[in-house]
Amino acid sequence: MNISFGNKSVEETDELKLDFTKLKANSRGAGVIPVAVQDAATGEVVLIAYTNEVAFNETVKTKKAAFWSTSRNELWRKGEISGNTFTVKSIYVNCEQNSLVYKVTPDKGGICHTEQNGAANNCFYRELDFQTRKLILRREERRGDV
Repeated sequence: MNISFGNKSVEETDELKLDFTKLKANSRGAGVIPVAVQDAATGEVVLIAYTNEVAFNETVKTKKAAFWSTSRNELWRKGEISGNTFTVKSIYVNCEQNSLVYKVTPDKGGICHTEQNGAANNCFYRELDFQTRKLILRREERRGDV
């Protein structure tokens, strides 16, 4: 089985390529809502993902983060392939009930499949330079403070 993690032309570039059509184009009527995933210990937002009723029910039942992959249009059990699983400690619902926050504990310490300096510590590892509009490694990764 050939398994691919995302789109390298987007994930590993310094070019800004925001996809404002993703939710509309890939939800395919699946009824997805965004989930901000926050490290319960640090408060840091480590991932934004989507959930639908199937993924949400699995998360609540197992207390392991599961999402709906909008790129593959299938259930995504976080860490099933990479080993970077999350235990969900609590779930918060916004006022309009159209987005969620999962407070999680990374089970193995890793968070993202894209490793920077040998550590998969956060899916938000690049920062936008306002002047050049290029993506640069976050200050922590540039210094090696992972």
